[in-house]
Amino acid sequence: MIGTKIARLLIRMMGWRTEVSVPDYQRAIIIVAPHTSNWDFIIGKLALASVGRRADFLMKSTWFFWPLGPIFRAMGGIPVYRDGSHGSLTQQIIGRFGENRPMVLAITPEGTRSPVAKWRSGFWQVARATGVPVLLATLDFRKKLATLTAELPLTDSLDADMQALKHYYVGITPRHPANFIVD
Repeated sequence: MIGTKIARLLIRMMGWRTEVSVPDYQRAIIIVAPHTSNWDFIIGKLALASVGRRADFLMKSTWFFWPLGPIFRAMGGIPVYRDGSHGSLTQQIIGRFGENRPMVLAITPEGTRSPVAKWRSGFWQVARATGVPVLLATLDFRKKLATLTAELPLTDSLDADMQALKHYYVGITPRHPANFIVD
């Protein structure tokens, strides 16, 4: 939606730097953490756009009203219906990846901007079911650095993979540190 040059200019004007070294997969899940502020969305979208990449994202369905709905969809927004009327979100996402079209999906495993000790594991279930790689993105507000530089190799153990995931984010400074729990 926003051009690479404009995104690069905006991210620099905000004082941020971007480091990306993982391959530009056509199908992947990007784990983005920490997620403690609405600024995470803005900086994350700009950082990806500044390197010519794009990712879809999940957002509460209540935000998809006119005129915001068409804008969020154009940006890659996927509405999340919490009333259960559309079935399991995990199954919906597996179905989307099953369509065999390019799709990179950014997910915040915390699921909220509030402090959460137990991160959601739907991304793990989707990646295991579909075989898509899990990439790790950080937003460090102290360093003003957005990174996409690692992959999480999944094992057969959800607990071990969640522990490895949380360990990766130790030392990253969110916008609101009190809202980020990794232990």
